[in-house]
Amino acid sequence: MLSDRTAALRNCIRQYQDTLPVPGTYSDAVLLAVENNDLPALIAVYHAVYPLLEQELWSGNAFDRTLEVYQSLFREQEALIQQAGKDQRYHFILSIPVADRPQHVRRCLESIYQQCMAYAYGGCSNGTFSHVQVIIAEDSQKPEHIEQHIVLAKEYCNKGLRVHHFGFNEQYELLQGIPDEQRGKLGSLLTTQPKHRFYRKGQAANRNLSYLKCLQLTEDRDKTLYYMVDSDQAFLVNRKTDCGDEPVNALNYFYYINHIFSNTRTTMLTGKLVGDPPVSPSVMAVNFMDDVIAYLQQLADADPQQGCQFHKVSDAPTHDAAYHDMARLFGFEQQALPCLYHCPVTGQHNNLACLQTFAEKLNAFFYGEHLTRQTDFHYRTGFTELTAARTIYPGNYIVNYDGLKYIIPFGDLRLRMSGPTAGRLIQAEIKERFASVNLPMLHTRHLPDELADQFRPGVERSDEIIKLADEFERQFFGDLMLFSVTRLTGQESPAPAFTLEAVSKAIEETEQELLAMYEEKHREVQDRNTQLKHLLTDPQRWWHNDSQAVAALAGIQRFIHNIDVNFGADSTAYQQIRDPQHRDQRKQQITQALLAYRESRDAWDLLFPDS
Repeated sequence: MLSDRTAALRNCIRQYQDTLPVPGTYSDAVLLAVENNDLPALIAVYHAVYPLLEQELWSGNAFDRTLEVYQSLFREQEALIQQAGKDQRYHFILSIPVADRPQHVRRCLESIYQQCMAYAYGGCSNGTFSHVQVIIAEDSQKPEHIEQHIVLAKEYCNKGLRVHHFGFNEQYELLQGIPDEQRGKLGSLLTTQPKHRFYRKGQAANRNLSYLKCLQLTEDRDKTLYYMVDSDQAFLVNRKTDCGDEPVNALNYFYYINHIFSNTRTTMLTGKLVGDPPVSPSVMAVNFMDDVIAYLQQLADADPQQGCQFHKVSDAPTHDAAYHDMARLFGFEQQALPCLYHCPVTGQHNNLACLQTFAEKLNAFFYGEHLTRQTDFHYRTGFTELTAARTIYPGNYIVNYDGLKYIIPFGDLRLRMSGPTAGRLIQAEIKERFASVNLPMLHTRHLPDELADQFRPGVERSDEIIKLADEFERQFFGDLMLFSVTRLTGQESPAPAFTLEAVSKAIEETEQELLAMYEEKHREVQDRNTQLKHLLTDPQRWWHNDSQAVAALAGIQRFIHNIDVNFGADSTAYQQIRDPQHRDQRKQQITQALLAYRESRDAWDLLFPDS
């Protein structure tokens, strides 16, 4: 009986009769569909109820109870879809490139598994989720990490999630399967590293190689979507609560992405990230130090033994790039006011305990964690509303078969900002078929107790010193490439292939602007660090007379020293940025890459013959 299989829907309509507009309409629709044994009509009722329930879910009222109802509705609808048969929705192949991050991979896989369990997209066949499979694209150097990734793949296979470990031998064989002449033009997109050193090829090259595995796993190219995910991300969003951020499994990603690709001309879809900022600390130091200084000034006037006063959410206005020192480069106004530190400690505690926790977390900034300006999730008007995109978030984008042509190029340069750079090129080529949707993923730079062990390209640690020089250098020249490409593609009629004259002009103009901005920020960081030193060492501050504050002061001193190492007068990164010879070398690399872009793309496109 159909009526026996709609308990969650009927309970939802009854429970939320004061919230759902005209609840009798839905009750009547359910009764009529059951009476006529009309499965399609019954399934359609669920589609109509979801947006209404989502408004209730994100209103802040009874979140946990509403989320349970919400998820149960999807599972119930999925059971009806399977009963109806002939499920024509998209299958998903997820690719996770990873280099030496087993704990991140576990967290990412667990979030995918919980997504399947909570929402049951595509149902199960013989205990296996039928519409979702995952590729772990290996790029680790350490054998023990590779082994852990293999074990994780097997563990989640046993749970019903199809996970493929895409190892070096298989990667190399697929690469060599490309004809020699064609492969010779793909070195900037894939890799030219030899077989005996086929690790740490870089996220872009490794991700692009995983496309070859995606093709191998594709059974129906017209009904397959390819989902690119980073290992430090999870299918979760952060919900603001009185106790701080709470990760929640509250978005049915596969359901809504299937809807978008089924009902629009979208070729590439990207979602933003929430949580830790997706940029290098090299471009976040000024605003972060503003917030650190504001916190310590506020703390200096407080009684250390009184109850913690840092649990108020900052009312300073923020925007998507509030963490970026040069937000105006992306069309945003610079953040005028500091953001308040929100203490994560739960239970009864005093201001001294807050300081101790703050100091313990402070140096995580050099690994990309921003304690005061994380990006929050905001519900808008549903999850199918599209906006024009110009940036690829490399850890959160989806393409159909045609979209496999639009990759993240220039991987051999190892520059940062590869996603925004690729996004500008792709937007110029496919226009409205490149879209963004409010289906972000939770970005977590590092996991507890894993700082020293995790791999982060461009970041070196020696005892208490954390050096960003390599990442910093790649950030500057990544910005140079990005905004040169923005100039080139922003022209009224962008050329299909770039000319040497146009590229050289764009790079020279962009270089002068960026040098001035980076120099300005350099002076500002040094100024803030001087302020912070004076504030911390002021003998009038209470923390100098409290023996329990000694460890906290040492943590802040380490932070100050690391700022000096990375942003001081002798900073290696600034020396490289200022060096005309080094800049000329990088500019030549960027110029050659842009001039070769069309040829390498043409060679890549041949891997994806038209249906």
